[in-house]
Amino acid sequence: MRLRTAGDKIKIEHSIIDGVRPFLERLTASAEIRSVIPGVIRPVRDAKGPVRVRITVPTPNGWKAIALSAGARQELFISTGLGKQELEALIGRALGDC
Repeated sequence: MRLRTAGDKIKIEHSIIDGVRPFLERLTASAEIRSVIPGVIRPVRDAKGPVRVRITVPTPNGWKAIALSAGARQELFISTGLGKQELEALIGRALGDC
């Protein structure tokens, strides 16, 4: 199955929760990010306020993260060679531009 793309680095297999797309566009502007694939969306009670992102586990080609916004959580698969601390710093800068 071919994935739709937004730009060259955001692969769209599912819809994207409110507020997360601008964050992803800022994140993928970095040369260290190869691609981001947004995953499954699930409703949650604690996803109020601004977009929050936390890195959860390593994957074979990067990291899995969870984005929380608008009453939902969405998995993000981030393809990168960065370590966890460097990626957290990059995510913090991308979220700071909100």
